[in-house]
Amino acid sequence: MIGYVTLGTNDLPRAANFYDAIAKHFGVGRMMDTEQFIAWGDMAGAPGVAATKPFDGEKATVGNGTMVALQVDSPEKVKAIYDTALAQGGADEGAPGPRGDDGFYAGYFRDPDGNKLNVFCMTPPTK
Repeated sequence: MIGYVTLGTNDLPRAANFYDAIAKHFGVGRMMDTEQFIAWGDMAGAPGVAATKPFDGEKATVGNGTMVALQVDSPEKVKAIYDTALAQGGADEGAPGPRGDDGFYAGYFRDPDGNKLNVFCMTPPTK
């Protein structure tokens, strides 16, 4: 069920060097790479790991920038799980929809304790 785990960083280039080296031991490299976010793994393989500058612009601390991502196989399931989370007392952190044009489709929410999660799937790229 877990697609990847995101960890906050205050120094993305340093984190990139660290996780590039670690990822080699697993036979994977970068699967996503932006100015704010880098993820390592294989989209068709086991759960991956990512490093990110916190979206809120604050300093990364334990938990700030941390998010559990749950992988499903369709945008309809993304929406269903997102809707269920909100119905069960969760809070909106980003409605379901495409993120970028590489086929990443996700909805973001917090559980009632404030833990951030997303549910996502990969769709055909729009490029």
